[in-house]
Amino acid sequence: MEISQKIKMQLTGASWIRSMFEEGERLRAIYGPAQVFDFTLGNPIHEPPAAFYGELKRLALNPLPGMHRYMSNAGYLKTRQAVAELLAEETNLPFQAKHIVMTCGAGGALNVVLKTLLDAGDEVIVLVPYFMEYKFYIDNHGGIVKEIRTSSDFQPDPVALEEALTQKTKAVIINSPHNPTGVVYDANKLIEISLLLQAKEKETGKPIYLISDEPYAKIIYEKKPLPGIFNVYHRTIVVTSYSKDLALPGERIGYIAVHPEVPAQDILIEGLVFCNRTLGFVNAPALMQHLVTRLTRVKVDVSPYREKRDLLYENLTRLGFKMVKPQGAFYLFPQSPIPDDVAFVRLAQKYRILLVPGSGFGLPGYFRLSYCVDKQTIINALPAFNSLAQEVGLISRV
Repeated sequence: MEISQKIKMQLTGASWIRSMFEEGERLRAIYGPAQVFDFTLGNPIHEPPAAFYGELKRLALNPLPGMHRYMSNAGYLKTRQAVAELLAEETNLPFQAKHIVMTCGAGGALNVVLKTLLDAGDEVIVLVPYFMEYKFYIDNHGGIVKEIRTSSDFQPDPVALEEALTQKTKAVIINSPHNPTGVVYDANKLIEISLLLQAKEKETGKPIYLISDEPYAKIIYEKKPLPGIFNVYHRTIVVTSYSKDLALPGERIGYIAVHPEVPAQDILIEGLVFCNRTLGFVNAPALMQHLVTRLTRVKVDVSPYREKRDLLYENLTRLGFKMVKPQGAFYLFPQSPIPDDVAFVRLAQKYRILLVPGSGFGLPGYFRLSYCVDKQTIINALPAFNSLAQEVGLISRV
C-alpha cells in the first residue's frame, strides 16, 4: 500500500471540497470563468486594508536587523505584547505576552492546542454542523470526536451538551461567528455552556477546556459586540488568525490566547510552545509577525460582505430557499429543497452553480454557499438560481 489505510479512508471522507474544485475547473474550461458560479471556498477576494500595505512598505524600506531570523517559538515579544494589550482592553482581564503564542494560522493553532491537551481516547465535543477539518485535527492527536446537535437556528443546545459530557471529555470546540452557518452564538447560551462545564469539572475532578475558534470574530454585521468567551469561562483557549479580518489567508498567521486566570497556566503554555515547535511549525512567519504587530486594531471593511449577504439572502429567500440569516462570517447555509443534499448539489452543477453539501459539515439536508466572491458573480448567478428553484419546485415555471 502506497499510503496508510487510515489516510486513504480519510481522503475518501474529505473528498467533497476537492471534487467540487475539480468540477469547477472542468466547467470553467468549457464555459469560461464568468459563466461558472463558484460559491464553494471561503477564500476572501477583497484585498488587505491599506494599512497593511503601508506597514509592508515601511518594513521593506526600513528593514529591522535580523527580522527574518528565528525567534522564540512563542513568537516575537512585541507582537505578543500587542495582541495581549488588545485582549486586555476588550476583556478587562490581565493578559500578558506570556499568554499568547503566535501560530501558523488558526489551523496550526488548533493542532498545537489539541496536541498539548489530548491523551489517547480523550473526547472532544463539536457542535454540528462544523468545519470538518476538526475531526481530522482531533484524530491527529489521538482524540475522539463526539458530535452534538445544535438547535434549529444553529445555536448551541445546552441539553445536548449536558448529555454528551462524560469522564472522558477533555474539550469542547465552539466557533462563532460560525462556519458554515454565519450564526453568532448568543451570550446566554455561552453562559449556559460555562455553567455546565464548571459543574462537570467539579463532578469529575478533571479539567475541561473550552476551545473557541474565532477566525471570523471581526466579520460581524450586528452593532452589538461579539460575546466574549474569556469573560464567561475560566478554562478558555482562543485560536484565531488574521486570514479573514486582514484578508491574509495565504500568509498563515494567527495566534493562541490562553485565559490569564486558567489554572496551571505555566505548564499549559510551556506545552503549547513545545508543541508549536515539535509539530514542525517551529514559529509563525517572521515577516507577518512584524506586520501584524501594528495592525491589531485594523480590519477589512465588512460592508461589502454585508451587501453580498443581503443580495443573496433576499433573492434566495424570495425564490423559496429557507435559511437562517447570517450575523457574521461570509456563508449561507440553506436547507436543501430536496432531501438528498448531495443530489441537490449535483443538480446545481447543471446550472453551473457550485455549492458544498451540508453532509460535508456533518449535517445532511443543507448546503453551504460562500459569498466571499465578486458581487458580479452573485448578480450573474441569480438567473441560474431562478432556474434551479424552478426545477426543484420552489417556484412555478414561467
